[in-house]
Amino acid sequence: MSDVKRKVIDLLKTPQLSSLATMTLDGKPWARYVMISSDENFNIRSAVCLESRKVKQIEKNPEVHLTFGINDPRDMDKPYVQIQGTASITTDQQEKNRYWFEMLSAVFSGPEDPNYALMLIRPYRVEFNSPGSMAPEVWEK
Repeated sequence: MSDVKRKVIDLLKTPQLSSLATMTLDGKPWARYVMISSDENFNIRSAVCLESRKVKQIEKNPEVHLTFGINDPRDMDKPYVQIQGTASITTDQQEKNRYWFEMLSAVFSGPEDPNYALMLIRPYRVEFNSPGSMAPEVWEK
């Protein structure tokens, strides 16, 4: 496994606040905050409401972009990550149960909530930006 990929997987062992960009139905970029995490196979997940705009946007165009790492301007000594990937939506109950964590209960009634689904992101390009470096470390599939 590449060093860049390992660094990102390690960062995503705990949920991270991330900016997710998609393309609107009329072809314009749209970004919003999401919570993401990854498994050891570099499958990135985020909870979604089935009725949300992002689900419709991903169904039309699965290309997405994530940025995460620095959530406070006083933390400029931390790395940040940019990820390009393709997204899909799943309502598989085993996936939903595996991803579920208590913070989601503020939005969903539980892992069986019919509006609860998961966005699965499969990265194909990652840029890992370290503090003090002008050039990112890059991983590509």
